[in-house]
Amino acid sequence: MNSRTLQLQSFERLLNIMDDLREKCPWDKKQTFESLRHLTIEETYELGDAILNNDLHEIKKELGDLLLHIVFYAKIGSETDSFDIADVCNGICEKLIHRHPHIYGDVEVKDEEEVKQNWEKLKLKEGKKSVLEGVPASLPALVKASRIQDKVKGVGFDWEEPHQVWDKVQEELQEFQDEVAAGDQARIEAEFGDVLFSMINYARFLNVNPEDALERTNKKFIKRFQYLESKAEELNKSLADMTLAEMDVFWNEAKKL
Repeated sequence: MNSRTLQLQSFERLLNIMDDLREKCPWDKKQTFESLRHLTIEETYELGDAILNNDLHEIKKELGDLLLHIVFYAKIGSETDSFDIADVCNGICEKLIHRHPHIYGDVEVKDEEEVKQNWEKLKLKEGKKSVLEGVPASLPALVKASRIQDKVKGVGFDWEEPHQVWDKVQEELQEFQDEVAAGDQARIEAEFGDVLFSMINYARFLNVNPEDALERTNKKFIKRFQYLESKAEELNKSLADMTLAEMDVFWNEAKKL
């Protein structure tokens, strides 16, 4: 039996289990699109954590959890004859074929950048009034800024050279410092937002994902701070009772680790 047959059989098994759960399990019977939404978001973040940790076992596990949610939503949709899993699969297949004319048509592209530009142009032809319509309003601000910049780049609204973006970062930093000196809290916040937006833009030019970069820094800080806590506990001390100089000793040890 070839691998594709096994894949199809395993997917059918999941669909059958979903049918059983929806019919027989009190919890599964009660779920709606709305009740599952926050759980889906949580599963997505758990998958993101596994990817950043490069934990292949966890990635496989979290992909399963996410796949379950997709099948669950499709099952709920089928109960009102709105859509089913076949509609979901066929819908994404048709979209992929339509948006890859360089594979399924006679369009030629020279690189990844042209693929992205064609993608955004095709979206506009599909009836979207703005290239930014595809950016979810509920995205976290840092991720949203990255997506906005990617989207407008697809239609040519972008800087030409990295040094131009860095100059913009410097300009925004100066404006931020000017507002800090002036003491207007609303303007300080506005300019701080501009600094972050420009830094995210510069990260894009350096092929750095700002969300991943910041999350790795978060994890690094947590690891070092927990080392500091453990050392304080070994000395039977409270961090609140330690001086910054004392804490710095252990902090620097953690950095070397």
